Amino acid sequence: LFLNRKPPKKTPMTPQGLSRRPLLAGLALTLALAASPALAAPAIGKPAPAFTAVDAQGKARSLAEFRGKTVVLEWTNEGCPYVQKHYDSGAMQGLQKAAAADGVVWLSIISSAPGKQGYKTAAEARAWQDKSGVAAAAVLLDPKGEVGRAYSARTTPHMYIVNPAGNLVYMGGIDDKNSADPATLQGARNYVSLALADLKAGRAVAQPVSAPYGCSVKY
Repeated sequence: LFLNRKPPKKTPMTPQGLSRRPLLAGLALTLALAASPALAAPAIGKPAPAFTAVDAQGKARSLAEFRGKTVVLEWTNEGCPYVQKHYDSGAMQGLQKAAAADGVVWLSIISSAPGKQGYKTAAEARAWQDKSGVAAAAVLLDPKGEVGRAYSARTTPHMYIVNPAGNLVYMGGIDDKNSADPATLQGARNYVSLALADLKAGRAVAQPVSAPYGCSVKY
């Protein structure tokens, strides 16, 4: 009885069925490739990522408005000991003032998320500016971390310099002393100061990249 039973017929797979899985995989790859430019890491010699952020005075500021000027971007967090090293000593404010005297636009950026170390409301950021004597052209608030992620900012401080043509010419640490000890400021090689001097003299930045150090950005 069982020897005469015919095996059940297999339903042939349609062309649509055969192509569905590769199609979905191809679609996923296409979407990933399409999204990748927005997530691309910033690169020396390439246009600096565009952004707009509200400053501590409530004004929307964009990188584009400073086209034609050298711009320094400084990621900061008042609660970070590495940031305190530079601000409590007055070294950061001195660098900001020297840059401003040469027509450089200095933007301090706070990318700490609400509830995280370093987060500030606009009023708190203004109070910090007054208390610490911050000499940046503006303190930008980036609580969603959009600007920070666009620049792959990892530490506080993490420094970037954009030339008048809008291209990134420096990114990395503020100096070569990976320490929160203020005593290490003595004799430190300040990469930002050296890069700005190169630009002022019309030279290419001698050291365009260095390793950033400090506290992690509190996204």
